[in-house]
Amino acid sequence: MSLRARFPLDGLAARFAILLALALVAANLIAATVLYIDRLQQENALRIEREVERIVSLVPAIEAAPAGLREAVAREASTRVSRLSVDPRPIVEDMPTAPRSVALSDDLATALDDREVRAAIMVRPSDNGRRGETVALSIRLRGEDATRWLNSVSREDRRAAPPGLPGDVMFLILGISLAAVLGVALVFLRRLTRPLNDLAAAARAAGQGDRTARVKETGPRELREASAAFNDMQDRIARFDAERMRTLASVGHDLRTPITSLRIRAEMLDEDEAKPMIRTLDEMTVMADGLVAYARGAGDGEATQEINLGQMLARLCEDRGASYQEGRAMRIVGRPVALGRAVGNLIDNAMRYGDVARVSLAREGDDAVISVEDDGPGIPPERLSQVLEPFVRGEDSRSLETGGAGLGLAIARNIMASHGGSLVLQNRPEGGLRATVRLPLEPVG
Repeated sequence: MSLRARFPLDGLAARFAILLALALVAANLIAATVLYIDRLQQENALRIEREVERIVSLVPAIEAAPAGLREAVAREASTRVSRLSVDPRPIVEDMPTAPRSVALSDDLATALDDREVRAAIMVRPSDNGRRGETVALSIRLRGEDATRWLNSVSREDRRAAPPGLPGDVMFLILGISLAAVLGVALVFLRRLTRPLNDLAAAARAAGQGDRTARVKETGPRELREASAAFNDMQDRIARFDAERMRTLASVGHDLRTPITSLRIRAEMLDEDEAKPMIRTLDEMTVMADGLVAYARGAGDGEATQEINLGQMLARLCEDRGASYQEGRAMRIVGRPVALGRAVGNLIDNAMRYGDVARVSLAREGDDAVISVEDDGPGIPPERLSQVLEPFVRGEDSRSLETGGAGLGLAIARNIMASHGGSLVLQNRPEGGLRATVRLPLEPVG
């Protein structure tokens, strides 16, 4: 199974993984930025410290030189990043007030035997986009010419590599941390979301009428509680359905005795008087039998087994004289008697109201699709969904005189739902009705 199938992009695991990855990247970038700034500050402090040490050692040497040579000595001591000169005026005209500049002035004055020192640390943008620091120093010289100042301007080396980790090393560390954390997170999320997927699958099966669908009560406490609540709900609904079906079966069965008694009495009357009464009693008998059939329609109590759909449909069509278009071999797990009765009801309806029945079997994705078509009058569009309810018939032509109490389609729908499938009715553009059954090829629950 591919990674995308295991972790769909719109799933909880994928979204959490993306969020975690973004958080890791952001945290690493912030950490790298903080480390870079700290390293830059350390680099500047070290550069200033080295420059101060150099100045402290140069001042006595310059003062020891003759006045005419002091400027030459200062020029010779200049470097690519530090320029020294002996001038009549200081380049730092005012005494510094910034804390770092004041601290640097005091340190230099102490190191140079309390000479007059003025220091200024100035922050400026450099060519590579980083903020660089320029250190300006003015130190009054002693000796033959005490009116002269040693001025020093020290800048950051622009050609030096920026401090910090190389880019490839940083990305390698970032990649390793992402892979390690995401690997552990995906395994954890897989274990966390599996109970949610099982609960969703069971809920879908329950929505399709399968009252046997249950979920394992495993995982974190919240998921265990949700699974337990779902299982309890399924138990309650199953008990309610069973009681309702038993009640319907009992009513239908108990109605048969008085109906039979009334029919016997009606047959003793004159033929003209008895005929309408007998017809009404026959209709009541059909309805009572329909109640019993509807109550037993889901095939409760029948064991599930593997079913060859092609063979079952071929047998049903042969028994009823319907045509069958055989498709690829397909097997499902279900209750064969209940399924045979449901599809048989659809074929009987097609033969009764449309004179012919054409049955076909095909596969669409993970579903087996059974289609039953007829050439009858069809059903008014506004009643297509209603006729699947108990005791609802499509139109006047579908009356008790032509058979049925409006329970055949309801029974078929309930049986399909109990197998995790569905039943949909459609009017064919060329005339007639099409009943489409979808059954999952994998067992439900």
